[in-house]
Amino acid sequence: MNVKQLSVFIENKAGRVSEVSDVLGAAGVNIRGFSVSDTADYGIVRLVVDDPDHGLEVLRTAGFAVKVNDVLCVELPDHPGGLASVLKIVSGAGVNVEYVYSLIGTFVVINVFDIDRAVSLLAGKPVRLVDQEEIAQA
Repeated sequence: MNVKQLSVFIENKAGRVSEVSDVLGAAGVNIRGFSVSDTADYGIVRLVVDDPDHGLEVLRTAGFAVKVNDVLCVELPDHPGGLASVLKIVSGAGVNVEYVYSLIGTFVVINVFDIDRAVSLLAGKPVRLVDQEEIAQA
């Protein structure tokens, strides 16, 4: 019951995450979930896509350094403590959880240096910003 994850290593500079998603989109590869982590100099984009073999091929052809590994994907119970109940089973047995991210959701968190500027840039575009109240009611 493993899922293939693509880890793309990128330089930490403007536009690199967009380039990864552009390459996949142009090739018809659908991103089903992702996570981006960074340091001062580089970042890692972790992706679960609908066709990991094709995704790997197009990213490598575009010059990206990509690694493939198996990860677990679980459906969480949708109630307070749902994530904790699943993680407790694994970590309670002494298995280290290295990271967790969500899949196939329509809400994503984007951390930017200048939130006010980003909000201004998105205003009037076909993008709907979500507030804390909507997150609470989802």
